[in-house]
Amino acid sequence: MGDDVELEDIKGVGGKTAEKLRDSGYEELMSIATMSAGELSEIADLGNKKAQSIITESRKLLDIGFESGKERFDKRKEMKRITTSSENFNEVIGGGIETQCITEVYGEYGSAKTQISHQLSCNVQLPEEEGGLNREAIYIDTEDTFTPTRIEQMAEANGQDVDEVLENIHVARAFNSDHQMLLADQAQEICQNNDIGLIVVDSLTAQFRSDYVGRGELAPRQQKLNKHMNTLLRLANAHNIAVLVTNQVMSNPDQMFGDPTKAIGGHIVAHNSAVRLYLRKSKKDKRIARLVDSPYMPEGEAVFKVKDQGIIDG
Repeated sequence: MGDDVELEDIKGVGGKTAEKLRDSGYEELMSIATMSAGELSEIADLGNKKAQSIITESRKLLDIGFESGKERFDKRKEMKRITTSSENFNEVIGGGIETQCITEVYGEYGSAKTQISHQLSCNVQLPEEEGGLNREAIYIDTEDTFTPTRIEQMAEANGQDVDEVLENIHVARAFNSDHQMLLADQAQEICQNNDIGLIVVDSLTAQFRSDYVGRGELAPRQQKLNKHMNTLLRLANAHNIAVLVTNQVMSNPDQMFGDPTKAIGGHIVAHNSAVRLYLRKSKKDKRIARLVDSPYMPEGEAVFKVKDQGIIDG
C-alpha cells in the first residue's frame, strides 16, 4: 500500500475486515478511499455507517480532497500514451491511446475493434522510445476473441520475443456479466503485483446485453454497467493505466441523416469514456477511425489498414 500504510492502520478496520478486503483484491488505500459505502458494505459485510466511516478515514490518510490546478496539471504530465502502430491514427487521438482514462472503441463486426485490442496488448510492452510503456497487459475476453496466434504475428512484426509478449498478457474469459465484474475486481490485485500498463475489455457490453433482456431490465443493467466502468476508471487513475473497452453498435431508427449506428450502453458508457472512437469498414483491408469525443482533441478521421503484421497506415 502507498506510504507503507496497511489496511489495519485505517481506523475501524480490524483483522477480519482486512482479510475480507484482501480476499476481494482490495489492498491499496486508494481503492478503499474511492469506493462507495454500498460497495464496501457488501464486500466486507459491514453496516453502511461503518463502511462510510472507514472510507472517510482512508481519505484522511490519503489527504483526498480539492487540489490546485497546478497539482492537476502535474498529475496530467504523468499521463503516457501507447502507439496504435499507425501514425495517421496516432495523430487524430493526440499521439496514442492515453493512460488515466477509459477509451471506448465501437463499431460493427469486422471493423477492427479486436485487432486494435491485440495490437495495443503487444505495443504496451514496447520501450517508451518505440511508443510503448514497457509494461504488461490485462485482457478481459467476453466473446472468446483473444487469439494467441494473432499476438504472435504482431509481436514478430514488432521485433518482440513472442513467448515473452504472451507471458506478459494476463487473459481471462468472462462467461457472464457478474463474472466480468469479478474479473475487473481481480484485476486490482494483478495491478498491485505486476507492472500493468493496459487493461482491455473486449467487449464491454456483450454479456450485459445477453444477461439483461427487455426494457424492464434496462435500469439494473445500466446500474451494473456503471459500477463496472467505475472500477475500471479507478484502476486507470490509481495505477496510471490505459483502459480500452470495445463496444458493439445498434441501428438508431431516429437518425434521419448520416450513419444510423450508435454505440450500446447509452449515456453510462459515453460519460465514463473520456475518449470515444467509431470504427467502420472501408475498401478491402482499409478501416476508418473517427474521433467522436475527446477532452481536448478536435473531431477527426484517420485511415488505417489491418494486415497480417497488424495495424499500419492506410
